[in-house]
Amino acid sequence: MLTATTRCETPNAGKYIQQLCKFFAHKVEVAHGEGHGQCRFSCGTATMNAGLEELAIMVEAADTGALNETKQVIESHLARFAFRENLQPLAWRD
Repeated sequence: MLTATTRCETPNAGKYIQQLCKFFAHKVEVAHGEGHGQCRFSCGTATMNAGLEELAIMVEAADTGALNETKQVIESHLARFAFRENLQPLAWRD
């Protein structure tokens, strides 16, 4: 299993986790609690944790292609929900 992690500075991490989980819940298996969320896509799994000033994201998948797809799905939707913040592209660490 391959993994990648990133952090996004934002005071709205909890809100974004809730939005992402709610959005994906009608398509994939989602687990969501206070300040935490997990989405299980066909390509891989994204786990998100909210801090006071940051959103921590870990993705895992079976191969490089699936890992990249999982990163892209989470990042593109986060950018859409956080459009008011003008987020920079996420710096992923594999």
